[in-house]
Amino acid sequence: MSDQAPPPFEPLDEDWQTALAVVAHPDDMEYGAAAAVARWTAQGKRVVYVMVTSGEAGIDSMDPQECRPVREAEQIASAALVGVDTVEFLGYPDGTVEYGLPLRRDIARAVRRHRPEIVLTTNYRDTYGGSYPNQADHIAVGRATLDAVRDAGNRWVFRELVDEGHQPWNGVRQVWAAGSPEAGHAVDTTETFAAGVASLEAHRAYLDGLGGDMADAAGFLDSFGRMAGSRLGVRYASSFEVVPLR
Repeated sequence: MSDQAPPPFEPLDEDWQTALAVVAHPDDMEYGAAAAVARWTAQGKRVVYVMVTSGEAGIDSMDPQECRPVREAEQIASAALVGVDTVEFLGYPDGTVEYGLPLRRDIARAVRRHRPEIVLTTNYRDTYGGSYPNQADHIAVGRATLDAVRDAGNRWVFRELVDEGHQPWNGVRQVWAAGSPEAGHAVDTTETFAAGVASLEAHRAYLDGLGGDMADAAGFLDSFGRMAGSRLGVRYASSFEVVPLR
């Protein structure tokens, strides 16, 4: 008996103007979500990137102190290719990010400052489906982001943020997690697929150090973009797990 086909994706709600993307590393947005960002910025929406780390432990041949500015520069250039002009780095140590109150507070601060309607992150679940494990930084950052969005709306959590001038923000409607095995929604990226590939290829030093299938930006994104597109009825798509907040 053949396996049952997965259900179609539902289209994402695009009735919003500002999004904040909070991810663990440079390159995390580019592995599947950057083409969607290119679509949204072309519509006149504003998207801001926050990197919890600078990805400084991501290239085996480069010492982290040497690697940090390289990866930051690559992320800034990559973001510009999809219409993002604000990229912030929180400075947490790459590879050893821990879920906890400091991380929640710093993400909540970013939410209050930028006041988005949508918050983007990457897969926060233990695996990518089946037995393929997720990376620890992704899990910590994704889960902290979910909680920090709620924290951002509560003036009695992290009271020091109000003292800093960051008033509570309850305007986030949903959190969208890219690359989640529980994804049920997607957006058509057929027209912006090439921009998504270019944004990943801008991480040249990282990809050269990475090697393997994931270093083939066009091939990797083509495979996953087509799979998501087939479930949305288009050529290419980016998929997300939608976590409603209100």
